[in-house]
Amino acid sequence: MSIQRTSFYVLLALVTIAFIWLLLPYYNAILWAVILAIIFFPVHKQLERLLPGRRNIAALLTVLLCICLVIIPAMIILGSLIQEGTSLYQRISSNEIDLNDHLARFQDALPTFIDNWLNSLKLGGFTELLAKAASGVMRAGQSVAGGVLSFGQNTLQFFISLGIMLYLLFFLFRDGAALGRTIRHTIPLSDAYTRQFVDKFAAVVRATVRGNIIIAVIQGTIGGIAFWGLGIEAAPLWGVIMTFLSMLPVVGAVLVWLPVAIWLFIMGAWLKGLILAFIGMLVIGLIDNLLRPPLVGKGTRLPDYVVLISTLGGISLFGISGFVIGPLIAALFISAWSLFEQQQHDEKLETKDTQ
Repeated sequence: MSIQRTSFYVLLALVTIAFIWLLLPYYNAILWAVILAIIFFPVHKQLERLLPGRRNIAALLTVLLCICLVIIPAMIILGSLIQEGTSLYQRISSNEIDLNDHLARFQDALPTFIDNWLNSLKLGGFTELLAKAASGVMRAGQSVAGGVLSFGQNTLQFFISLGIMLYLLFFLFRDGAALGRTIRHTIPLSDAYTRQFVDKFAAVVRATVRGNIIIAVIQGTIGGIAFWGLGIEAAPLWGVIMTFLSMLPVVGAVLVWLPVAIWLFIMGAWLKGLILAFIGMLVIGLIDNLLRPPLVGKGTRLPDYVVLISTLGGISLFGISGFVIGPLIAALFISAWSLFEQQQHDEKLETKDTQ
């Protein structure tokens, strides 16, 4: 390799790293613009067919569709989460909701053998566990309140990121096909492998992200409505929490509704507990089995253990966006290794044919 070519590759790597570093402050906006472009691109293609020669109008209409179907509902949910979380924390701080009283009533309703069993495990008894639980709830409330304050202080930054996302989304719709061809040509793989890799990755992203989010929103909405109908405090907040947890396979919304159902049973609200358990098992639990096959499909679905581990890893590294970034990286990983496996298989067949 010549010195000129080596120097060019070094320069190319340096300017690429510098450009990525330049975009890092707005990586969330760029990420969500790309995700929405992938998910809504089939809709955009239909609009382009209906409006031949009017690419700008088709792109603008698709962006407006994204705003109505995704961004406005997401902002409503975020506002409800902030309002409910702040209200709940204020009510607990002002003793309008007495956690110690609720926990004491919970302890009184429990059989004595449970307290004896906890003492035998040297966990400090149920009273100490309740005190730790109350302290944990207060710390969580303080974290929510701090997050709300931080969000209020960064409102301008939020709207700047939102504007960047929508601006980029418009051009991804308008010029997405040409940009995709450019990316395919620059990837150092054959055209066939590049097309397979890009198409499979887009299919996995579209099916996994779209399917998981739709299913999670439906499960969280049903859970929140059930909590509201049963008179449980901060029902919208619990609904949003169930929505996020529903993106995790295996565990999901059961981490919320099951402890609440047990609480209702122990507190003597048998009818409410039975209703919540019925809704949790037969409605929320079955939605995943009914909706996931048509929304995700078997061919593009990531294994549950991959989704779980990649989601948790994404959250730990990227925060709330990790719900999407983790499975996206996993989809990219599986797509790349599937392509490598196919390449190895093709090479073995070619070797056998030549012998």
